Amino acid sequence: MGTRTRGFANNISSPGGVFDATDLNGVVPATNIANSSLTNVTEVSPSLGYSISSVSSDPPAPGTGQMWYNTTSNVLKFKAVTTSAWASGGNLGTARNSLAGAGTQTSALAFGGQPSGGGSTTATEEYNGTSWTNGGSLGTARYQLAGCGTQTVALAFGGGPPNSAATEEYDGTSWTSGGSLATARRDLAGAGTQTAGLGFGGAGDAPSTATEEYDGTSWTAGGNLGTARRALGGCGTQTSALAFGGQPVTSATEEYDGTSWTAGGSLGTARNEITGAGTQTAALGFGGYDGTATIGATEAYNGTSWTADTSMSTARNNVGGAGTQTSALAFGGYDGTVNSALTEEFTGGGSPVTRTVTGS
Repeated sequence: MGTRTRGFANNISSPGGVFDATDLNGVVPATNIANSSLTNVTEVSPSLGYSISSVSSDPPAPGTGQMWYNTTSNVLKFKAVTTSAWASGGNLGTARNSLAGAGTQTSALAFGGQPSGGGSTTATEEYNGTSWTNGGSLGTARYQLAGCGTQTVALAFGGGPPNSAATEEYDGTSWTSGGSLATARRDLAGAGTQTAGLGFGGAGDAPSTATEEYDGTSWTAGGNLGTARRALGGCGTQTSALAFGGQPVTSATEEYDGTSWTAGGSLGTARNEITGAGTQTAALGFGGYDGTATIGATEAYNGTSWTADTSMSTARNNVGGAGTQTSALAFGGYDGTVNSALTEEFTGGGSPVTRTVTGS
C-alpha cells in the first residue's frame, strides 16, 4: 500500500528516552501517503472493513460480506451465507403415509406404508436425486415400520397391522428375511445401518420404551427409553442415536450412547408422527402432528438444543425421511386431507457462497 510514516520526534518522553504510549495512536496524515500507492489496493484488512476492489480474478478466500468487481468477467460479486430452503423433488409413484426411508438425499429408499384407500403395501421405490423408480417389493406388506441404512444396504423392521416383529434386509435389488425383533411393534423409530441397526419406542398394546440392537443377524435388548412413546422421530447410529417427539404428544429428546438413554434438549414444538434425519449432534426433525393440526415445522439439533428452521412447503405427518441435517429428504406422508406423493429436498443454511450481483 506504499510507505506510510508518522513523526514521533516530539513524542519521546524523558527521562529514559521512551515513547509516550498515548501518542502511538492516531491518524496518519494524508500528506504522508502518496496517491500513487493506492492504485494497487485490492482489499482492505477486515479490521478496517471491506472495500470494493477491482481484480482480474476472484479472491481465493474472500470473507463473508466482501464485495469485488471482476474485470475479466465484468461482474460485481460478493460472498454471502446461504439460507435454508425446502425445494420440490420428483413425486413418489405410490402416494402413502407411515412409510420408512433410508439413504441420502440423492440416493434414497422408500418402502412400505399405507396407500390411499387403506391397507398396507410392499412397494419399494429408489430415488436418484431427481425421480423415483420401482425397487424390489417387501416380503411383508406393512406400514408404521422403521428403517435404516443406505439405498443398497437397507433394513426394514416392525410395523403392522397386526404388530410385526419381521425384519428384512435389502441389497439394492430385493428384500430377504432377517432376524425377528424380540418385541413385535409398530410406530417405532430406527437408526444405524443394516449390520448395526437400532430400533426403539413404538407400540404393542401401549407405547413402549423397548430398545433393540441388530448385528446383521439377530436383535438383542438395549437400554430402555426414559419416556415410553410411539410415532417418534429417530436418527444417528447404533451407539450414538437420537429419539425425539412422539405420542403421547411430547417435546422430549433422548440421546443413546450404545448402552443407555439420557435426556437431551426439548423440541421447540411438541409433536408426534415426526420424521428425523442426520446424526445425534447434527439432526433435523420435520413434519408431524402437534395435537391439533398437521405441521411442516422443521427444527435443527446441535447436540444440545433445537432451533427452528425453514418449514416444509407442504405440512405433513408420517413422512418418510432420509439424508443429513443439511441435505435431507422428505417424501410421502399425510397432509391432513389425503395421502401424499410429494417429495421435498432440504438444503441447510449457513454455508458461504459466492454470488453475482444482477440487475432487476
